[in-house]
Amino acid sequence: MRKLALSDEILMSVEKPARYVGNEINMVKKNPDEVDVRFCMCFPDVYEIGMSHLGIQILYDMFNQWEDTYCERVYSPWPDMDAIMREKKIPLFALETQEPVRRFDFLGITLQYEMCYTNILQILDLSGIPFYASERTWEDPIVVCGGPCTYNPEPIADFFDIVYIGEGETSYRMVLDIYKDSRKKGEDRLTFLRRVAKVDGIYVPLLYDVTYHEDGTISSMKPNCEGIPERVKKQVVKDLADTYYPAKPLVPYIRATQDRVVLEIQRGCIRGCRFCQAGMIYRPIRPRDLEFLKARAIEMLENTGYEEITLSSLSSSDYEELPELVYFLIEECRQRKLNIALPSLRIDAFSLDVMSKVQDVRKSSLTFAPEAGSQRMRNVINKGLTEEVILEGAWKAFQGGWNRVKLYFMLGLPGETDEDIAAIAELANKIAATYFELPKEERHGRPEITASTSFFVPKPFTPFQWAPMGTADYFESKRKFLTGKVREQVNQRSIRYICHDAITSELEGIFARGDRRLSKAIVRAYERGCIFDAWTDYFKPEVWNEILEECGVDRNFYNYREREKDEIFPWDFIDIGVTKNFMWREYERSKKEEVTPNCRAQCSGCGAAKFGTGVCVENSK
Repeated sequence: MRKLALSDEILMSVEKPARYVGNEINMVKKNPDEVDVRFCMCFPDVYEIGMSHLGIQILYDMFNQWEDTYCERVYSPWPDMDAIMREKKIPLFALETQEPVRRFDFLGITLQYEMCYTNILQILDLSGIPFYASERTWEDPIVVCGGPCTYNPEPIADFFDIVYIGEGETSYRMVLDIYKDSRKKGEDRLTFLRRVAKVDGIYVPLLYDVTYHEDGTISSMKPNCEGIPERVKKQVVKDLADTYYPAKPLVPYIRATQDRVVLEIQRGCIRGCRFCQAGMIYRPIRPRDLEFLKARAIEMLENTGYEEITLSSLSSSDYEELPELVYFLIEECRQRKLNIALPSLRIDAFSLDVMSKVQDVRKSSLTFAPEAGSQRMRNVINKGLTEEVILEGAWKAFQGGWNRVKLYFMLGLPGETDEDIAAIAELANKIAATYFELPKEERHGRPEITASTSFFVPKPFTPFQWAPMGTADYFESKRKFLTGKVREQVNQRSIRYICHDAITSELEGIFARGDRRLSKAIVRAYERGCIFDAWTDYFKPEVWNEILEECGVDRNFYNYREREKDEIFPWDFIDIGVTKNFMWREYERSKKEEVTPNCRAQCSGCGAAKFGTGVCVENSK
């Protein structure tokens, strides 16, 4: 294989050379000639974002523990390097060995966000790999994707040989073993794909055909060869106490977005927020062992030199041994003079005792997610928080020494009114006012309350997957309305309001619930220069608008209409455990503003008990 060498001239002409040279702390080095399978793991965004992704860190560690496999990494080259690589005809290369990606056995791309879809094509193009799976040969790697966007892979299905549905620790070993056996036997590429399609959690788009009704909705989706399952079952790690987790995570030489040790304390969520895809697709909740977490926290801090540790979970407060873990980390951070971040905490779960114990530890901002300003809307989305509980939680946080609070809300939720939106500004004002109830000697300057709003995007496998989405013009009008309401508040000087881009959200919505017919638009957008669509400076809304019109993409069909109960969705071939009937019931309850209890309080029969693990087991007992 040809090893590439970037000249000093090239490296010095790009913004951040460290994105492309590798050799980071804890990088794995193997002899490529002594392994059977070479796997290139890709995050289709800039290096600093990709290096912050825990999933890749876990899979990188797992693959490299296998003696027959060498896992390397690649990220999307930033536009400055992209231009140089095209001009000088430099193929995309992996960081570990600097060898071309096209020469690997597998190229694995994680899909975390729909607005990275054109970056998939950038990766393939710079690697010299055909865009469409149907055009590839054994001269190309097997291109596989995983991550939350694979729970509706159809808009990008044509680009992938394999779509991995579920948690990566479960089926990859079997996939690699079949690959090794297939190559040894001299089988053709299609034969390998037919074999691997029988592995649980593996979807091979080439082996399924889709038909449509005259109105554009799906009529059927069926396998086009024998022995392939009609439904693909999500894969779940049942016991997180005995699975892979890196003791020596990679540490970049430039600041990454998440520049800290990340400790994943559990997977799944018991809360059932009706807008939240992660809360459904990662069910059931599965905690990690407390002693494992303590030991791994110390190992990672010692092996990285990081000055901060953060807990990773959809809802950290629901980790039942959280007090013990936090007390342990507080003491460790105090001794090491490190910072501890506590994200994803529910406001109603704060303990004044815990907060008082962290007051000597260096403070960062606290992040709360009320999601809606009014109680009515919190009931609609099943958030399960009252204003009294929110303010009480904020008070405890302020008593614990924090004065910076981030609040996350959504605009465009189903059934919202102007009164619901105005309540966001009012709630932020009340939280700021709560801070001033502290005695002056206990305050740490003026409070900093950041109210951030994103626009509601209906996602697959949520009760709101049937719901209509607002237009970009609607979103923009509501943003202006809320901006005005914030300015009316008494404590407006303590409140900062920021908002996501409306046009980006509209395109995200099209891809989130889209089908295979969208792949043509993605290719055409890429050919017209669209990459890094998730970045405001590079997003080209006028180009996308032209392409959607040229390709006949009906925004009303994909975004603005309410779906019928029995409509076949592009993602219905995936079995996540949680049933479609349960999600429809939740959609109906949202219209009645009815709250569904969390999983520990009462089992709602969502279907996830089939996995035989987590809180579902507790409820069955």
